[in-house]
Amino acid sequence: MSGLCGWWGKHRSEADNLRLVEAMAAPLRRHEERIAALSEEHGGLAGSGRCDTYRDDRVMAAVFGSARCAAPISGGAGQLARFVAEGYLETGPDILRALGGSFAVALVYADEVFLAIDRMGISSLTYLQRKSSLIFGSSADALNVHPLAAPEIDPQGIFNYLYFHMVPGPGTIYRGQQRLLPGSWLRFKNGRISTGRYWEMTFSEGENLGFAALKEEFVALLRKAVGASAQETQMNRPVGAFLSGGTDSSTVSGMLGTLTGKPARTYSIGFDAEGYNEMAYARLAADHFGSDLHDYYVTPEDVVGAARDVAAAYDAPFGNASAVPAYYCARLAKNDGVGLMLAGDGGDELFGGNSRYAKQRIFSLYGALPAGVRKALIEPILYALPGGSWITPLRKARSYVEQASQPMPERTEAYNLLTRLGVARVCEPEFLAQVDPGQPIALLAGQWNNARAGTQINRMLALDLRFTLADNDLPKVGRMCELAGVEVAYPLLDDEIVAFSARLAPHLKLKGTKLRYFFKQALRDFLPQEIIDKKKHGFGLPFGLWMQTHRGLREMAYDSLASLKPRGIVRPGFVDELIDTHRNGHAEYYGTLIWVLMMLELWYERKPAGMAAQ
Repeated sequence: MSGLCGWWGKHRSEADNLRLVEAMAAPLRRHEERIAALSEEHGGLAGSGRCDTYRDDRVMAAVFGSARCAAPISGGAGQLARFVAEGYLETGPDILRALGGSFAVALVYADEVFLAIDRMGISSLTYLQRKSSLIFGSSADALNVHPLAAPEIDPQGIFNYLYFHMVPGPGTIYRGQQRLLPGSWLRFKNGRISTGRYWEMTFSEGENLGFAALKEEFVALLRKAVGASAQETQMNRPVGAFLSGGTDSSTVSGMLGTLTGKPARTYSIGFDAEGYNEMAYARLAADHFGSDLHDYYVTPEDVVGAARDVAAAYDAPFGNASAVPAYYCARLAKNDGVGLMLAGDGGDELFGGNSRYAKQRIFSLYGALPAGVRKALIEPILYALPGGSWITPLRKARSYVEQASQPMPERTEAYNLLTRLGVARVCEPEFLAQVDPGQPIALLAGQWNNARAGTQINRMLALDLRFTLADNDLPKVGRMCELAGVEVAYPLLDDEIVAFSARLAPHLKLKGTKLRYFFKQALRDFLPQEIIDKKKHGFGLPFGLWMQTHRGLREMAYDSLASLKPRGIVRPGFVDELIDTHRNGHAEYYGTLIWVLMMLELWYERKPAGMAAQ
């Protein structure tokens, strides 16, 4: 990946520092990119890719990404970094409010380091304090090059990966290393770290503007955001768009064609597997908007060929299997000469598009009943009736009451694989003794309780903006585009669209159980009716199904799981049980966990030499 990295506090000559910052930047550098490095006696700073750098006799500064500035500045090299540096010296972290888009900021001056990332967490920064030194980087791989890093895998990070299928911030996979959360900053001074937020999603739940005015504003913002994103390509390389056939990707790709006045280049992935192939909807959208559709059908052989490269692309284990089709889609665009891809990520988390929102709405209806009715009438009768375990209606009623009685956000994790199977059944006792099994729920609860929202739907959106979007979907798409060699932009995460969603009334996001009600109604005369009515799917990978019939996939999975057994994380007996259960049925359900464990082992195999073993 491209990005920035650096450190402060290690006394070396400037020549030595320059060599070190270049070495640290190497893991961030793609072969066609030039590293920009700044250094002085006490530290260094480097950037690669889309990184603006500035240095004077007071400060070194780097701004990575596609930042947009509210203040007028000249477009020359170093001017954005200079604006941020001088603004910080005058106003401190408040200067960040003048920045929009995706960015990571690093300033080094006097005896202080200042770091920050964008509001949605599109860019990333990881940091580590070693006594009086601070080391940081867009990737832990860059940070770990520093001789003070001494990377050691953190068992808690592994456990959190098994739970979430990724490692959520602010934690990482390494002891002592932390990540900045979206919209946050860090200051390191006098050997001490302080952190803060310059932006948080704040929901205005009382506004109730007319639908016609909202629609007009929303469509205008969409046009503006897609147009701005499409202009971010470099060297006049063509712009393309992901097209899954869902609401978001169809909106972005359709708007791209409308704005340019010519067929948009769109790219889609299919699978020769029942229940997974969404190509018909992608073609429907392409025909509707007249886009130039390029498609590719991912095969089991493709999965075998890409799995190790996908695992190696991340600086922590990453178990979202849809990264593979995202990679092949981005590579298809790259081979077609595309330099920038527009992705539709963020629409679900801003406008209420995930099916669990409707599901949790149904559960909340039970909690809204008077406690006396629930506890003194419904539940005693329901549990007194015989046949609760085998009479289907009664069994379902009891299940509903049990789930509805759980507090939020724990209720959202009712079907979590690790907890349903049982952590003691899955993990080695020695491994569990080193971790806090309650930390995943505590992370969710912290975000839930601190959300600046009063309604359930907006609290769930706040939860997903962090754990589903910033920690999962954005790294999935971003890293896979980098692996394929293309840039990516997210028009639906434009700051003005985010602000619009924050003040949209809750009932316009989820109307009863109707998902993303306003979004679909506002675009009803733009999108095909079939796409508005379709159920959400995306680029899911039929790994569990394919593994039952494809020898190469089975061998790769079984070999990886065999290598994982002696690491002391997962019980060997459970691994055998998992393989046997998958062979005899439940291919999709248990195939997910096989993939998660396989990707953990494939990531282990590429960890830096000399790293302390788990």
